Amino acid sequence: MRKLNCFNFISLNGFYKGANEDLSWHNHDEEGARFSEENLKGGGTLVFGRVTYQMMEKSWTSEALIKNLPKVAEGMNKAEKIVFSNTLDRAEWQNTSLFKGNMIEEIKKLKQSPGSDMCILGSGNIIGQLADHNLIDMYQLMIDPIVLPQGTPLFHNMKNSLNLKLTSTKIFKSGSVVMCYEKR
Repeated sequence: MRKLNCFNFISLNGFYKGANEDLSWHNHDEEGARFSEENLKGGGTLVFGRVTYQMMEKSWTSEALIKNLPKVAEGMNKAEKIVFSNTLDRAEWQNTSLFKGNMIEEIKKLKQSPGSDMCILGSGNIIGQLADHNLIDMYQLMIDPIVLPQGTPLFHNMKNSLNLKLTSTKIFKSGSVVMCYEKR
């Protein structure tokens, strides 16, 4: 059975994006780039919602990121990707499959199918929906040492509680901390 994991960065007060969709507060330094490179070496399928997919496609195919973060860009561009969207007509970023319809049922099918584990990157809206249906096996959260005055909480609009156990932590020189949680 395939596992579904997620990775997202959040502020100290739990926002995955600031006011007006602002993500500029996230500190992605050289140490963070090495961490991303290591995570991408593990393979797996990246999972996105439409908004994050379009942002990631634009970013990781740009000459600036290919030049400044070549290993991460190569990993992102070569990775197998899934995007969930009812509004996109096609997904053109290499190695991307487009899924329409009921995301919850599609994820259940994908988890039962053969293949590599899946990881939701960003895509806070789908993390909340899938978490509410208890479909995420591991949560990897990078907590940045910043408190935002406004933003969108990662687990907003949930109806059910999550009971998680801490399995590992990693502290970065920047003050960011990655905390990994699994379902109890």
